[in-house]
Amino acid sequence: MESVTVAGLLHALSDPVRIAIVAELLKEKKKCGVNCVQTMSRAKLSLPKSTCSQHYQILREAGIIFSERKGVELASRIRCEELEARFPGLLKSIIKAYQKEAKK
Repeated sequence: MESVTVAGLLHALSDPVRIAIVAELLKEKKKCGVNCVQTMSRAKLSLPKSTCSQHYQILREAGIIFSERKGVELASRIRCEELEARFPGLLKSIIKAYQKEAKK
Protein backbone atom coordinates (compact mmCIF):
# COMPACT_ATOMS: atom_id res chain seq x y z
CA MET A 1 0.00 0.00 0.00
CA GLU A 2 2.95 2.36 0.46
CA SER A 3 3.34 2.65 -3.31
CA VAL A 4 -0.35 3.49 -3.89
CA THR A 5 -0.82 7.13 -4.88
CA VAL A 6 -3.78 9.45 -5.25
CA ALA A 7 -2.77 10.03 -8.89
CA GLY A 8 -2.76 6.28 -9.50
CA LEU A 9 -6.19 5.87 -7.91
CA LEU A 10 -7.65 8.75 -9.88
CA HIS A 11 -6.17 7.45 -13.13
CA ALA A 12 -7.61 3.97 -12.54
CA LEU A 13 -11.02 5.40 -11.67
CA SER A 14 -11.08 7.84 -14.59
CA ASP A 15 -12.47 5.16 -16.90
CA PRO A 16 -16.27 4.71 -16.72
CA VAL A 17 -16.01 0.91 -16.93
CA ARG A 18 -13.49 0.68 -14.10
CA ILE A 19 -15.45 2.98 -11.80
CA ALA A 20 -18.59 0.91 -12.54
CA ILE A 21 -16.66 -2.24 -11.61
CA VAL A 22 -15.50 -0.67 -8.34
CA ALA A 23 -19.02 0.55 -7.52
CA GLU A 24 -20.37 -2.98 -8.01
CA LEU A 25 -17.60 -4.59 -5.98
CA LEU A 26 -18.30 -2.15 -3.13
CA LYS A 27 -21.88 -3.45 -2.98
CA GLU A 28 -20.59 -6.96 -2.25
CA LYS A 29 -20.78 -7.67 1.48
CA LYS A 30 -18.91 -10.97 1.36
CA LYS A 31 -15.20 -10.77 2.09
CA CYS A 32 -14.47 -13.59 -0.36
CA GLY A 33 -14.81 -11.44 -3.49
CA VAL A 34 -16.67 -11.73 -6.77
CA ASN A 35 -15.50 -12.98 -10.15
CA CYS A 36 -15.32 -10.85 -13.28
CA VAL A 37 -18.36 -12.39 -14.96
CA GLN A 38 -20.61 -11.75 -11.95
CA THR A 39 -19.40 -8.17 -11.56
CA MET A 40 -19.83 -7.34 -15.24
CA SER A 41 -23.32 -8.84 -15.22
CA ARG A 42 -24.35 -6.83 -12.16
CA ALA A 43 -22.94 -3.64 -13.70
CA LYS A 44 -24.81 -4.47 -16.93
CA LEU A 45 -21.59 -4.29 -18.93
CA SER A 46 -20.69 -6.51 -21.86
CA LEU A 47 -17.01 -6.61 -22.75
CA PRO A 48 -14.64 -9.12 -24.31
CA LYS A 49 -12.80 -11.16 -21.69
CA SER A 50 -9.45 -9.63 -22.66
CA THR A 51 -10.78 -6.10 -22.15
CA CYS A 52 -12.29 -7.06 -18.81
CA SER A 53 -8.96 -8.56 -17.74
CA GLN A 54 -7.14 -5.38 -18.70
CA HIS A 55 -9.51 -3.25 -16.59
CA TYR A 56 -9.04 -5.55 -13.61
CA GLN A 57 -5.26 -5.44 -14.04
CA ILE A 58 -5.29 -1.64 -13.95
CA LEU A 59 -7.42 -1.68 -10.78
CA ARG A 60 -5.05 -4.21 -9.16
CA GLU A 61 -1.95 -2.24 -10.10
CA ALA A 62 -3.51 0.96 -8.71
CA GLY A 63 -4.06 -0.84 -5.40
CA ILE A 64 -7.85 -0.59 -5.49
CA ILE A 65 -8.67 -4.29 -5.70
CA PHE A 66 -7.16 -7.54 -4.50
CA SER A 67 -7.71 -10.69 -6.55
CA GLU A 68 -7.46 -14.25 -5.30
CA ARG A 69 -7.55 -17.42 -7.36
CA LYS A 70 -10.34 -19.81 -6.38
CA GLY A 71 -10.05 -22.88 -8.57
CA VAL A 72 -10.25 -21.64 -12.16
CA GLU A 73 -11.83 -18.31 -11.17
CA LEU A 74 -10.26 -15.10 -9.96
CA ALA A 75 -12.34 -13.46 -7.21
CA SER A 76 -11.75 -9.76 -6.63
CA ARG A 77 -12.61 -7.47 -3.75
CA ILE A 78 -12.00 -3.84 -2.88
CA ARG A 79 -9.15 -3.12 -0.48
CA CYS A 80 -11.50 -0.99 1.63
CA GLU A 81 -9.65 -1.04 4.96
CA GLU A 82 -6.24 -0.41 3.42
CA LEU A 83 -7.48 2.42 1.19
CA GLU A 84 -9.43 4.04 4.01
CA ALA A 85 -6.37 3.95 6.28
CA ARG A 86 -4.13 5.50 3.61
CA PHE A 87 -6.63 8.00 2.11
CA PRO A 88 -9.55 8.51 4.53
CA GLY A 89 -12.82 9.08 2.72
CA LEU A 90 -11.31 9.32 -0.78
CA LEU A 91 -12.82 6.22 -2.39
CA LYS A 92 -16.20 6.79 -0.74
CA SER A 93 -16.27 10.39 -2.03
CA ILE A 94 -15.35 9.39 -5.57
CA ILE A 95 -17.97 6.63 -5.71
CA LYS A 96 -20.63 8.90 -4.21
CA ALA A 97 -19.92 11.55 -6.88
CA TYR A 98 -19.98 8.86 -9.60
CA GLN A 99 -23.36 7.56 -8.42
CA LYS A 100 -24.80 11.06 -8.22
CA GLU A 101 -23.57 11.80 -11.74
CA ALA A 102 -24.96 8.50 -13.07
CA LYS A 103 -28.46 9.38 -11.83
CA LYS A 104 -28.62 12.46 -14.09
